[in-house]
Amino acid sequence: MNTVISAKELRASLPAVVERVRRGGRYTVIYRSRPAFQLIPVDGIPAPTGDTASDSLYRAAPLGRSTDGRTAADHDPLLYA
Repeated sequence: MNTVISAKELRASLPAVVERVRRGGRYTVIYRSRPAFQLIPVDGIPAPTGDTASDSLYRAAPLGRSTDGRTAADHDPLLYA
């Protein structure tokens, strides 16, 4: 079950939320009236599938800071298109 919670509520009740997530609960955290991220149990994360050794993006070295003045949002279409 996915529960919607505000960031303010999350800060106020973090220990209780962590315990519920450990028991299988899922949360969508709202920040400034928009969904920001989800909290899910570690066991709920699917394992990577496929051959990651041949995936050039998976093997790519860290790029560091951009020297062309572009933002991360500008680079995303180039990397994940």
